[in-house]
Amino acid sequence: MEYYKELRKYVGHSPLILPGSVVLILNNKDEVLLQERAPGIFGLPGGLMELGESLEDAARREVIEETGLYVGELELCHVYSGPEYYFEVENGDTFYSVTAVYKTRDYNGDMSPDGDESISLQFFAPNNLPDGMLASYRKFIEDGLEI
Repeated sequence: MEYYKELRKYVGHSPLILPGSVVLILNNKDEVLLQERAPGIFGLPGGLMELGESLEDAARREVIEETGLYVGELELCHVYSGPEYYFEVENGDTFYSVTAVYKTRDYNGDMSPDGDESISLQFFAPNNLPDGMLASYRKFIEDGLEI
């Protein structure tokens, strides 16, 4: 079971601090890989850290799970945290997100969505991102690619 789900048994909907990672995967055209998480909703591959993992380990694991791609070298772009990263989800759970954003051009494998967290995968030009993206993902891309 995922670590944060275990914690919820004890704290209910009280705020948690949830560390995680996302990865800006860039192709040779400087396009960034986005996953369609739900129809019309796009994000970056990544997710929450599990017990015993480093942020880099979490990034690599989540990319493999969600995209089928294996990433090599990761460059840390920025770590985002603070009150603007406080969220309340539909079920009433609350949390503060701490997100490490990495970028890489070092990847291989057969790209395929997992069908659960990713229903499709596509590279997009950073200046032509789809409408259905959360503002935080746009900021991660803009800051990480310095645009």
